[in-house]
Amino acid sequence: MAKKTVPEGVTLKQDVSQVKKLKDSKSKVDFVFNREKYILMLIGLGLIFIGFMLMIGGGTDNPNEFSNELFSFRRITLAPIIVLLGYGLEIYAIMKLPKKVKQSETEE
Repeated sequence: MAKKTVPEGVTLKQDVSQVKKLKDSKSKVDFVFNREKYILMLIGLGLIFIGFMLMIGGGTDNPNEFSNELFSFRRITLAPIIVLLGYGLEIYAIMKLPKKVKQSETEE
């Protein structure tokens, strides 16, 4: 095996400390979204899904008949509000700052 050469002015302790710093920085992986954001996004998707499910129906089997059920409170008012709440929650979950960033900003 070839013997590795160490550049002048670099001691073994400095080299080992640099390797430890690199290992520590690699082991701390920060994801864009944390668990809390994923949970909020799933709740938002659930609200959007529920809102669209509430809009379904209201028609009749016979095309010659008209049903006023099409214009019910559930389909015209409640379902769109729930869908908008779901989209609002999605936007909030994406834009929300993580707790670590909030704490570092307040310290400065």
